[in-house]
Amino acid sequence: MSIAKFQGIIPAFYACYDDKGDISEARTYELCDYLHGKGVQGVYVGGSSGECIYQSLEERKAVLGHVARRLQGKMTLIAHVGAPSTRDSVELAKHAADLGYDALSAIPPIYFKLPDSAVYRYWSEIIDSTPLPFIIYNIPQTTGYTLTTSLFRKLLENPKVIGVKNSSMPVLDIERFKNAGGDEVIVFNGPDEQFVAGRIMGAGAGIGGTYSAMPELFLQADKLVRNGRFAEAGAIQSDINDIIIALCSLDGSMYAGIKEVLRRRGVNVGGVRSPLEDISGEDAARIDAIVRQIDEAAVKHGA
Repeated sequence: MSIAKFQGIIPAFYACYDDKGDISEARTYELCDYLHGKGVQGVYVGGSSGECIYQSLEERKAVLGHVARRLQGKMTLIAHVGAPSTRDSVELAKHAADLGYDALSAIPPIYFKLPDSAVYRYWSEIIDSTPLPFIIYNIPQTTGYTLTTSLFRKLLENPKVIGVKNSSMPVLDIERFKNAGGDEVIVFNGPDEQFVAGRIMGAGAGIGGTYSAMPELFLQADKLVRNGRFAEAGAIQSDINDIIIALCSLDGSMYAGIKEVLRRRGVNVGGVRSPLEDISGEDAARIDAIVRQIDEAAVKHGA
């Protein structure tokens, strides 16, 4: 199966709420149009940035539908369908397939500590539920489960498994997964703070939660890596990291801060859902400074 359509910069899509905190079709379309206009290669819908664990099954289906109606045929669409139960994950997977998504992805099961055999069965049931290609999602810092290369190789025996979104922090993991999968498997860099390093070590693309706040910078970094201009790409990464550190220093959730950055850009996607914390009054000045950082970095690097 070709992995050509799964290259480049793929922002993790944010949950878009109305002023009452409900899923907003209009604001979802607004974010779709913004990202399409920026020239990103795809979107990853319903993951951590999409606040999936705080949404009902019906809400998650609605979001998948809104994005598909707006962006299908315009860019690559990846549906994250991981849920607390295999049954719900399979239901989401079938829904995404019916909507015409290009691929599925899922975190491992959460809360209970499960053996590899149970995790393998969980992913396999999702994979076997549709004809779509599948991307494993490894994010041990939030799920408590670390994907091993041995389980990765076992999952790759299914031809529908085309890669892994690796969000563990060691860049070594990207190299190991790429080494295990070879040229026909794509590894997505997960940690935005190491995008350039991850690409150099074998990641063919990136899926990230801060991409929408500064898509120009990640697109330019990706272009420079593809052209072998690693020192220049590293300089962009340094400025990206300064911005990420500033976003993480806000009193409210980083996602709330990013949504406020987008609001300053004219894209209103609402706030965040409790128990995530919204920004405080003291965050406003910090966000002004973050927007300036992004603008200055874009000019500096010709992004």
